[in-house]
Amino acid sequence: MKQLLVGGLGSVIGVAGFIVTVAVYVVETLIRPKKIVSFADLYKISPFELELPAEAVTFPASNSDHLVNGWYIPYPGATTTILVCPGYRSGMADVLGMCAHLWKAGHNVLVFEYYGHGQEVGKPVTLGYREINDFMGAVAYAKERAPHARLGVIAYSMGAAVAIMCSAHCQDVEAIVADSSFATHWSVIDYNVHRVLHLPAAPFTWVADYLLWWRAGYRFDQVAPLRDIGKIAPRPILIIHGGKDSLVDPRDAPLLYEAAGEPKELWIVPEADHCGAYFADRRAYVSRVLSFFEEHLKKARPRLQLVEGEGTGTMLPGPAERAEEITGLSEAS
Repeated sequence: MKQLLVGGLGSVIGVAGFIVTVAVYVVETLIRPKKIVSFADLYKISPFELELPAEAVTFPASNSDHLVNGWYIPYPGATTTILVCPGYRSGMADVLGMCAHLWKAGHNVLVFEYYGHGQEVGKPVTLGYREINDFMGAVAYAKERAPHARLGVIAYSMGAAVAIMCSAHCQDVEAIVADSSFATHWSVIDYNVHRVLHLPAAPFTWVADYLLWWRAGYRFDQVAPLRDIGKIAPRPILIIHGGKDSLVDPRDAPLLYEAAGEPKELWIVPEADHCGAYFADRRAYVSRVLSFFEEHLKKARPRLQLVEGEGTGTMLPGPAERAEEITGLSEAS
């Protein structure tokens, strides 16, 4: 009996140790600063190769003390500005092809990268919590550069999740294309833990949630585009997702679509992986995105307003104001 008890206790300790180890790995991988690991990280395509009249710019993040890197590409006489937002650990060069098409279609373009995810390395990152500050800073900068231009957004992965959360509370954004967004922070972590370990994700993600609060100051449920997307209406949103996405559960796209108000569109590209719809059919992708902005942004119509009570400014409630349902700006990091 004593041997059985000791053996059982050892097994419990071993299982608990395994769960904690995996949880620590999840959290540290999530917030670990980006590093330069190869020449490919340094030598990427720039606006020069595409003959774009881009200006290298920096602007302050909202409610924070760091500067965000971007390229501003003005188009003479443009009545619209499109924000282009890369995803987790991605840089501006990764989305420059789409920027070129948007500019040629007559839009001003502001492409930026979330702090610590692109050129700026060696800084801890989060999965959409502090990055909200950068998006709101980009909105302010775009409005400063072209005050009368109507503002649209095309964003990818984590960037799309951030765009949804911010646009729900920011009436300056009038049309959104969200490519490969996750529905909630919980869902993307669950999906990846289960995909890698082939085990139920719950025990690992529960522990990781508490560790994330200790290490980064926020919890999984504080990043939830699914909770906010309904507040974007009556402004239009186009949701794009790959049917074979290996990083974000493809089932998240229909969830977001169902939660969104009209007008809304859902485009699932069956054979595409994460952020792969563009590469599956470049011509079709560009045509659909440009048509969306042409229809909902460039054509003359009254500026759509947020539903009363759903938020009327460009600032979101912060963690201290809505601790139980944070989708707003995080405190200065």
